Amino acid sequence: MAEVDVAIVGAGLAGLTAARRLIRAGRRVTVLEARNRVGGRVLSVPTDDGPVVECGAEFVGPTQNRILALADEFEVATARTFDTGRNVYHRGGKLRRYHAAGPLGPIPPDIGAVEAAAAMLTLNRMARAMPVGAPWRHRHARRLDAQSVQEWINKRSFTPGARFLLSVAMSAALSAHPAEVSLLYWLNYIAAAGDENHPGTVQRLASTTGGAQESVLVGGAQRIPDAMAAELGERVRLGVAVRAVEQAGDTATVVADQLTVRARRVVVAMSPALSSTIVFTPTLPAARLQLAQRMPMGSVGKALAVYARPFWRARGLTGQAVSDQGPVDVTFDGTPPDTTAGVLVGFVSAEHMRRLDGADEDLVRAECLGSFVRYFGAAAATPTAFVLQRWDREQWSRGGPTGIAGPGTLSTLGPALREPCGLTHWAGAETADYWTGYMDGAVRSGERVADEVDAALG
Repeated sequence: MAEVDVAIVGAGLAGLTAARRLIRAGRRVTVLEARNRVGGRVLSVPTDDGPVVECGAEFVGPTQNRILALADEFEVATARTFDTGRNVYHRGGKLRRYHAAGPLGPIPPDIGAVEAAAAMLTLNRMARAMPVGAPWRHRHARRLDAQSVQEWINKRSFTPGARFLLSVAMSAALSAHPAEVSLLYWLNYIAAAGDENHPGTVQRLASTTGGAQESVLVGGAQRIPDAMAAELGERVRLGVAVRAVEQAGDTATVVADQLTVRARRVVVAMSPALSSTIVFTPTLPAARLQLAQRMPMGSVGKALAVYARPFWRARGLTGQAVSDQGPVDVTFDGTPPDTTAGVLVGFVSAEHMRRLDGADEDLVRAECLGSFVRYFGAAAATPTAFVLQRWDREQWSRGGPTGIAGPGTLSTLGPALREPCGLTHWAGAETADYWTGYMDGAVRSGERVADEVDAALG
């Protein structure tokens, strides 16, 4: 039986950030992690005789100041995502190439492009009115939360091209279909793509240069949580899944595999959906229980193909593609800066991922490479290595990149995201104000919850 001031459940960026901050405040802390590694939805994997590839969170960009500060602290350099040349746009069986530096920025050329751009400006304007991180406080929260993003798109656009562009702008960020997502949630997600001095925009979410995909972390994003865990040392316990939290008086007993911890406070640093795997005694308030049921993870897999060289660059292509066909519907050039090899990153999202959930890996590989060939040519058919990460089937994530809220969720249950339940406090990227769902948001949530717990301990 270990005794500490604070037991933290989850060794992702949120939990590790909270631990470091509480230790600096003089608190005794232990971090319990079910996986045999730290990082959560950050996962960098070395390939055989090849570069490290990012199976999880990968990109950083302007206004993501918290994760960039950690990169500086641990001497993890950043490098620009390759963004020179033309992007690929594939819709209705037709393939076009275009420069994202054109007058419409990242919006591909289509008969509905101008219409989509106008609708995005409307979304940006509506997002500026959001109380960032607390959309349920918006004066029209219930009305906005009563409709899905798809309903809004159908009312605001009329051409198939515009509807697709508005849909993919959201699905690329959330790995969910617009019919599954509340308009209130999407507006807050847009508003969160900035900081206290820079309003969030759809364009910042969707863009590479100047946007959320501007840079990568040299050597892999995993280097940051690994360095944080090394600093924390034996305070981080791996392979110990937390099964129950029992609260009685001023003490919480955390029951994990082969370990029990008594603590004055508990921080659960995981998605709302995953937090429902823990049995709480006494049971949590109904609002928190229902929130966990109604904020599922997006459906996403990541396909990474390694080639002897980044052949698409010689053809004047950025390696970025958007398609309505799938299974890979969004791609990036994921080539690390310290290699001569080339890496194509493909996202398999929403209904495409669900369709392939039961398929064997050979079939998924064949379909994903088929997408790469469709966008970049026959050379994409023969990678030297192929890595597939199915986040939907990852026991301790159950999807990604973040928890999503359907209509009617945030306006009624939103405050339960961060509201403490007795001695238990909540963290994780879903609870962040700015950069919800991103590495930066996870760090922000860890800082916030550490200050909250430290104040509660007195």
